[in-house]
Amino acid sequence: MATYAIGDIQGCYDELLQLLEQFGFGDDDRLWVAGDLVNRGPKSLETLRFLKSLGKRAKVVLGNHDLHLLAVHYGTTTAKRHDTLNAILQAPDRDELMDWLRSRKLLVYDKALNYCMVHAGIPPHWTLKQARKRAKEVEWVLRSKLACEYFKNMYGNQPDCWQPGLEGWDRLRVITNYLTRMRFCDADGRLDFSAKEGLESQPEGFLPWFRQPREARDLQIIFGHWAALEGRADAEHVYALDTGCVWGNALTAMRLEDKAMFSLPCQGSRQPDGPHGPQQPAVLIPN
Repeated sequence: MATYAIGDIQGCYDELLQLLEQFGFGDDDRLWVAGDLVNRGPKSLETLRFLKSLGKRAKVVLGNHDLHLLAVHYGTTTAKRHDTLNAILQAPDRDELMDWLRSRKLLVYDKALNYCMVHAGIPPHWTLKQARKRAKEVEWVLRSKLACEYFKNMYGNQPDCWQPGLEGWDRLRVITNYLTRMRFCDADGRLDFSAKEGLESQPEGFLPWFRQPREARDLQIIFGHWAALEGRADAEHVYALDTGCVWGNALTAMRLEDKAMFSLPCQGSRQPDGPHGPQQPAVLIPN
């Protein structure tokens, strides 16, 4: 039995199946998915159905695109120009899929493996205990009758820093932003949302969250969200798995037991105006 963690799929269902086949994903193996299951790629509906069919073998955290899909489903926002969500929104099993999706977590932790998985990251000034507790606050609301109100109040960049006295939607919004949207922050955990490219876009006074001194420095953290890193965080105990398949690059997975890395180049056109990936087999990337 092995555990594989995979980066942002974003509807690249064909690549997902090929990658699983290439590294021999078996009936006893487990799959962790670091969020952004859907959107921008061509087969978001098929991706959701497949991951749901894995049952307890799949551990999935929510990404910002997944939360956006839920907000569109519940009518609290409208789809964006480049969204590719129509097949889900018109599917006969739409409600069942959305109930499954909103019951997923924002943070997954396995004590035996000593791995934690989130979509964007864990703010450097939070301990693992704090991160788990605050993730559960959002998870509880998502599964409750307050879910629609949450989606109405989810969007926004403020507050941009955690404060212990935060309450209500401001509190839930900053927790959500840390776990699903964070890239750069300062030493106090103040977020910057203006820079979305690679490390060269680092704003003055800010660092990638994983390069700040971290409370959970001994914890192994898996994250996605940041395709511009191209899978290279270059920080101890931190593993970036979003390698931008939906942008024509690759889909990447890591076997947690031995940190073996696998990558499958994009198999065709993806995001509008994006590049075309060559037909190539998955490769094992040396450690």
